[in-house]
Amino acid sequence: MQAVVATALVLNIAPAPAAEPGDRSDGNFRVWSNEIRDYALKSLKDENALSLAAVPLNGPGIEQFINADTLMSPGSIMKLVTTYAALEILGPTHHWNTSFYMDGEVRGDTLDGNLYVKLGGDPKLTQERLWGLLGELRGMGISAVTGDLVLDGSYFRLSGGLPKFEDNGDNPYRPFLVEPSAYLTNLNLLHFQVRADERGTQAWTTPALTEVVLDNRVTALPEGPCPSRRSFTWQPVFHDDNRVTVRVSGELPQGCRTTAYMSLLPHEQYTASLIRSLLTDMNITIAGQDRTDTTPEDARLILRTTSPDLVIMVRDINKWSSNVMARQLLLTIGAETRAADDDDDRVTGIRAIYQWLEAKGINTAGMVIDNGAGLTRHGRITARQGVQILQHAWESPYGADLMASMPLIAMDGTMARRLRNTGLDGQGRIKTGFLEDVRSIAGFTRDETNTTWAVVGMINTDPAWNGQSVLDRVIYSLHYRPPTGTTVSQAGTTEPSVQ
Repeated sequence: MQAVVATALVLNIAPAPAAEPGDRSDGNFRVWSNEIRDYALKSLKDENALSLAAVPLNGPGIEQFINADTLMSPGSIMKLVTTYAALEILGPTHHWNTSFYMDGEVRGDTLDGNLYVKLGGDPKLTQERLWGLLGELRGMGISAVTGDLVLDGSYFRLSGGLPKFEDNGDNPYRPFLVEPSAYLTNLNLLHFQVRADERGTQAWTTPALTEVVLDNRVTALPEGPCPSRRSFTWQPVFHDDNRVTVRVSGELPQGCRTTAYMSLLPHEQYTASLIRSLLTDMNITIAGQDRTDTTPEDARLILRTTSPDLVIMVRDINKWSSNVMARQLLLTIGAETRAADDDDDRVTGIRAIYQWLEAKGINTAGMVIDNGAGLTRHGRITARQGVQILQHAWESPYGADLMASMPLIAMDGTMARRLRNTGLDGQGRIKTGFLEDVRSIAGFTRDETNTTWAVVGMINTDPAWNGQSVLDRVIYSLHYRPPTGTTVSQAGTTEPSVQ
């Protein structure tokens, strides 16, 4: 049985006055916790909806725990677990290679054979990088390929498939739903744009793929206020020949523009079409078909692109909460740590993260990682587990890299619009989470004495509409009225907590 902590604290016995920013009275540690509880209860109508852990890392303060051992759905703050694990398991300089091979000979300006693309699981193999790489073919004097375009996606093993996210929205083509794949390029997205001017409306797609046709039915209006994106309807129509027509309708004043991002094609089809489109722009033709296969061992390397290192990828994942990049990262952990008989990189990646956490002494009981991004109804973690992970990150050689990836309060990423005009601009780095009935935060924030706090807060309730305001109140209160006190004596092994 765990030892019980006996702790005496010097407190203000008189009833605490209303909290003012900057109030530092000893003993407000318990007042702080109770105020947060009360505010959460009034806002959420459920005393169990909030789970919270806040721990001072480098200065005075009393750690706070509210329902901290309750397993909760974390949403996207689970990305911090995946990205921190990747920094330590893979290393901050880890990168991904995408290589082009040929199995024939170059005769004059013709590659007489097949062109193989060996994809390496790159989370962000963009159109721009592929354009720069394929331009080298033109520089080599090649203008034609007689064989097939062959995509090799053998880098990942996924015998168990991928867990489905049961989205209750009416648009399965939204960017946040893109699944990971060895064939992933350009985040598998199509960017549609319509602009109105004196000629009427012009519509285009980036990248311009032959399988996707944009049917522009937007009417131009005289100059006026630009409407919101919600004023337009984007309707994809799928055809039997694997082509897609996207019909867009609405009204657009001159000088205005509207845009939409959609994922409409399977990864293999999208990537093959993207490569063909870029080669066409360079006047390079491929006579054969598109297909998938492994690259022959005797094929010769002709082109290679190397991704930015992991630190850059982690920043993109956490600043903008990219689900597909986080899920791609989990598969990479699996691919790079798998044993010979492992056949599912998602399962292997999750196992590697559990082992890594347990080696740090973190109790993973009840924790469910699922897909590494938090885009799941099954993921679970406790606030105490989360804050312990942040405490380890604070001491990690790569802790600075993880912190730099988190959104700055009121400045950028998913925190850009939160806690504005509160004096907290840049005073914390907070990863956010958002799902139906879930709101969450995790990260590091400073109080007025420059003490840094690790904080994890999760709200699970139906509905969670007021959850963001509750979590913003936590951050605000930690800064202006941090829980402090004076410890007289302490015994036992369990750290004191306010429950």
